[in-house]
Amino acid sequence: MLKMRSLLPIVIGLIASLLGSFGIADPIIPITAPAAGAAQQPTLTPIAPSVNAKAYLLMDAYSGNILASDNIDERVAPASLTKMMTSYVISMALKEGRIHADDLVTISETAWKTGGSKMFVKVGDKVAVRDLMQGIIVDSGNDACVAMAEYVAGSQESFVNLMNQAAAQLGMSHTHFVDVDGLPDPNHYSTTRDMAILARALILDFPEDYKWYSQKWFSYNGIKQPNRNRLLWRDADVDGIKTGHTNDAGYCLAASGEKKGMRLITIVMGAPSDEMRAQDSQKLLTYGFRFFESQKLYTANTKLASTRVWLGQRSQISVGIARDLYATFPAGQNKVSTTKMVFTPNLKAPLKKGEVVGKINITLNDKLIASAQLITLENLPRGGLWRNLVDHTSMWFHKAEA
Repeated sequence: MLKMRSLLPIVIGLIASLLGSFGIADPIIPITAPAAGAAQQPTLTPIAPSVNAKAYLLMDAYSGNILASDNIDERVAPASLTKMMTSYVISMALKEGRIHADDLVTISETAWKTGGSKMFVKVGDKVAVRDLMQGIIVDSGNDACVAMAEYVAGSQESFVNLMNQAAAQLGMSHTHFVDVDGLPDPNHYSTTRDMAILARALILDFPEDYKWYSQKWFSYNGIKQPNRNRLLWRDADVDGIKTGHTNDAGYCLAASGEKKGMRLITIVMGAPSDEMRAQDSQKLLTYGFRFFESQKLYTANTKLASTRVWLGQRSQISVGIARDLYATFPAGQNKVSTTKMVFTPNLKAPLKKGEVVGKINITLNDKLIASAQLITLENLPRGGLWRNLVDHTSMWFHKAEA
């Protein structure tokens, strides 16, 4: 009898643990977000303006929502828009500390001989990385591209391999690079959608380097060159990004601007003239800013919920998102959205901070408007013997019920 009494608290604790685990095991948590403001009369939204180009796209940079587009998955020659990826890979190397902005790069004969647009470096010059970055971005210098490729990776071929790896990592599934500057090659191609993905990554991943894309002039070796992006002079809201042109590609422009907390990206590929690519990009930006608005729904690295974890030191773990989550709406639309979080079933410890454990989906009028992966916001080590006993027993009951 004494033994039974001594075991009673343990049995009660085990039953309580089992009951508690049943009560929090539901992996789907529906949440209704509050309205952003009082109901208002919906604003009429016109069709997108016509664009004279092979392909075009208008995207909200923060949400990733595409607001207008045509032929965005058709293979096109990216011309000097390629240099967005060149600068992206260089920014990765800077952020990782493999190179530094003050490093001096010795210009090779290969870089000096590169044809096309130039920064006008000379063989044997020692040029700072920050100057070469401006030579790539502002002057569109092919010589600067090759010099930096050799400095970062040893050769242009090795650097191009990094470019293609970065493209795959970003989800640019219809892009292949063979050079660092966009000179014509049948195996060098992309799509308008992929160029938008790259432009968005430049803006969000490396904001400290993106500022160079708004620079109107750059002088080197006594030569002052203008940025070829006409919109930098025409629209104070525009701060980038890159022009491109070859006979095969036509006139291309990736542009971006920010207004009232909303950032838009336009990609125009294969326009018939320099002026036309600028005009059409401006029309798309005006349309986007006037008839749409962007709203931040959730903040990165902030607890949104907690979910059940088996075999851990604790039975719950906090989850959130890695990057601020935005949605884009037609201006004036009622913004009562519904959020659903779906977690990976039967999560087990140990879990490390940053692991993907589910997904958050936001719908408006039954339409998915935003989505992101849910990540753990903390480490959760494996529990001890007692926790393992309780959770293994509880999991057995769950399996039996199923």
